[in-house]
Amino acid sequence: MRGNLPNKESEWEKDWLDNKVYEKRQKLNEGKPTFELLDGPPFANGDIHMGHALNKISKDIIVRYKSMNGFRSPYVPGWDTHGLPIEQQLAKKGVKRKEIGMSEYRKMCQKFAEKEIKKQMDGFKRLGVSADWDNPYITYQPEFEKEEVKVFGEMVDKGYIYRGKKPVYWSPSSESTLAEAEIEYKDIKSPSIFVAFKVRDGKDLLDNDTSFIIWTTTPWTIPSNEAICVNPKFDYVQINADGKKYVVAEDRISFLKETLGWENVEILKEFKGTDLEGLTATHPLYDQASLLILGNHVTLDDGTGLVHTAPGFGADDFVVGMKYKLPIFSPIDAHGCFTDEIPEYKGVFYDKANKMITDRMKENGSLLKLNFFTHSYPHDWRTKKPVIFRATPQWFASIDGFRQQVLDQLENVDFIPEWGKKRLYNMVRDRGDWVISRQRAWGVPLPIFYAENGEPIMTKEIIDHVADLFGKYGSDIWFQKEAKDLLPEGYTNPNSPNGEFTKETDIMDVWFDSGTAHAGVAKLRDNLTFPADLVLEGSDQYRGWFNSMLLTSVAAFGVTPYKAVLSQGFTLDKNGVKMSKSLGNVIAPSDIEKQFGAEIIRLWVASVNSSSDVSVSVDSFKQTSEAYRKIRNTIRFMLANTTDFDPKDNRVVYNDLRPEDKYIVMKLNELITNVKADYDKYDFANVNKSVLKFLTNEMSTFYLDFAKDVVYIDAEDSHSRRSMQTVIYDAAVAISKLLTPILPHTMEQVFEYLKEPEEYIQLTDMPEVKIEDDFEHIKATWGKFMDFRDNVLKSLEVARDNKLIGKSLEAKVTVYPNDELKETLNSIDSNLGQLLIVSQFEISDETAPENADKYENEAVLVEKAEGKVCSRCRMTKTDVGSDPNFPDFCARCAKIVTEEYPEAINEGFEG
Repeated sequence: MRGNLPNKESEWEKDWLDNKVYEKRQKLNEGKPTFELLDGPPFANGDIHMGHALNKISKDIIVRYKSMNGFRSPYVPGWDTHGLPIEQQLAKKGVKRKEIGMSEYRKMCQKFAEKEIKKQMDGFKRLGVSADWDNPYITYQPEFEKEEVKVFGEMVDKGYIYRGKKPVYWSPSSESTLAEAEIEYKDIKSPSIFVAFKVRDGKDLLDNDTSFIIWTTTPWTIPSNEAICVNPKFDYVQINADGKKYVVAEDRISFLKETLGWENVEILKEFKGTDLEGLTATHPLYDQASLLILGNHVTLDDGTGLVHTAPGFGADDFVVGMKYKLPIFSPIDAHGCFTDEIPEYKGVFYDKANKMITDRMKENGSLLKLNFFTHSYPHDWRTKKPVIFRATPQWFASIDGFRQQVLDQLENVDFIPEWGKKRLYNMVRDRGDWVISRQRAWGVPLPIFYAENGEPIMTKEIIDHVADLFGKYGSDIWFQKEAKDLLPEGYTNPNSPNGEFTKETDIMDVWFDSGTAHAGVAKLRDNLTFPADLVLEGSDQYRGWFNSMLLTSVAAFGVTPYKAVLSQGFTLDKNGVKMSKSLGNVIAPSDIEKQFGAEIIRLWVASVNSSSDVSVSVDSFKQTSEAYRKIRNTIRFMLANTTDFDPKDNRVVYNDLRPEDKYIVMKLNELITNVKADYDKYDFANVNKSVLKFLTNEMSTFYLDFAKDVVYIDAEDSHSRRSMQTVIYDAAVAISKLLTPILPHTMEQVFEYLKEPEEYIQLTDMPEVKIEDDFEHIKATWGKFMDFRDNVLKSLEVARDNKLIGKSLEAKVTVYPNDELKETLNSIDSNLGQLLIVSQFEISDETAPENADKYENEAVLVEKAEGKVCSRCRMTKTDVGSDPNFPDFCARCAKIVTEEYPEAINEGFEG
């Protein structure tokens, strides 16, 4: 009953691949409208996890549905391969990047990526994902690199790319800049210090025996202080605190009195922040001036209202520093250690320098307070180590150059959920320039040359030439050839009179790699379209892939790369904690496949609300397995009772169906309508819920329940039996097609028992809705009957509890309806007793007896049926034995057997 899924699924998957079912579906859909889901590439590192399963199965459901519903829907899987994680894996194996040749090192990186892609591809295939597995897109492919570089060239040509020195996220553990999408936040313990800067030039506003108090959690940045920033709108005061004069924001006095332990505080003078502009203080470590400047980023949420400003180590600091033309001083190297620009701390790691610096300020009396506190701090998402803001020369994409165009284009994109639009809009609106350079080896080189005087050489002509080289030879050629050999033939530059050129050594940000998938995949391949119809990824990709693709596409081509964005939450453990190997709370898809089968993972995906975070546990798969068994067993029953039914020869046309059969046809068409609408809305949970409800309510507990008295009992070729088989068969075909996107393995097995012309159910189309003229009348009439039936079932349950009857076939039901219900029941030209699965049924015009159960529109009396039990149909009848040839049969069964098997009488047929 569970289908032996762990063993059988692999056989079906092999059969699909061997017989090229994906390719046959594409061939079948040639000429149809295209629906393209552009795959956001997972990184090629590690086994697939449950988040991968949620993502890839969701995509597969959509593509399968679209392919079966009138669209040519190719699915090209992709992989992101460049970047630090692979370099780290090689480092763990003892490979020393700086000790081997660049080309050799990059070959090792690619070989590692190839192995990981194969492993992940096998994992996705095992989930039943249908795709163009022979032709994936991979970011190290020459054709992809070529298009990526051409996008870069478009951005250069429009003036969006520049080189500058400003603070960026820097990871000492990775020795590279990081994008915002590569940052995660963790709690760390940091020093909290209050430092006094003595007034150097108070310009008649302040005495020189006064000090400005600043607060910071990064003592290591104090040597790089260039200024103290105040908010022009705030009120500031000069105070006397226990005999010493200080300047602080007025609103912070109470906080500072408690924090610094001041006993007596007297306000000596009041002034606005604007009054402090241009004053100077003395640096607490060196005999140099620190300028008082204005900045709106200063708040009163914490600290003193005066902010220590080091333009080389902070984003806000940099902005105000540029305004006041302050030095962008950043004496920290790639490893996070002080350079010789600060001789006394040269070679000291920034975090270790904290104590050295605070000790020195304690000695000279400028340190007022030191304690420690825990707070959220940015970390490198790969190494899990803290990052710093550090000003270094980098290549940037100027978002300001095309920001408004991006925001305008976003209005053309649909978002599911809708809040995604506002989230992405705000991210683009508020983000700074994009740092696109990385100081690594494994990636696409920035195609920039330098003249002898250091001037960067960037023209679209040169970049397109390099792109063509990458397309032909791969980007390794950048490291194999000298600069002059990579430039167009005959190229000259007045700033390089000797023909001496150098190459940029930085690589592209990996988000630029995957962010150009619209060019390297959608625009490049003939069978795909641009913009893509849909992208589907986790909600973290609003600051990742959704963002980078949007920026590069609008910058290069002026349009969004996608028409719709569907985002999903994260997979969490049963306690709501994010899954990670270090916590030991990971559930691997492979483990669930071995225990339950991939179909159970697929059905689970289709049963959860993935628009928000989703909890995963083995128990959740056990529950899903029970739902699967309900689906499987109901369809098995439907197949078992249509084995002798040939849809060509035995079909009963709609107008000749019995009323109860027409009712199920109406409900089936409602189901098809609703399920297709939910698929179109990507609401898989509602698809699953609707199908399960139909199988349970309309089929199992109603139609298929009383069907036994027809398909088992009536004559093989009787109208009643063929009428019912027609509906059961059509329902089995429709439901199997509706469920194929979710349960392709199971429905392919179901298809083997159906008499349909196609080779695979995946090569069929979604069932069409067929609305008949009498559907509304049937819906109204049978809606009333089903309400009535619910009341009869309640009364039968009461009778069962009172030991009056056992099974419902032991019952006689008499109903006393009001006029409206009586009219409805009489209008249904059916055996109502059979529909209610009772042996005897009457509609009475008399007054209901006292012991009848009273309902709003009727009274129901349940009694024990009179007569004997027919050994064939199991109903209690008063005419059992009326045919002497069959003493244990009721008249109905005796007649059926006599007509169906006339020889039985002569041969002494029994039972």
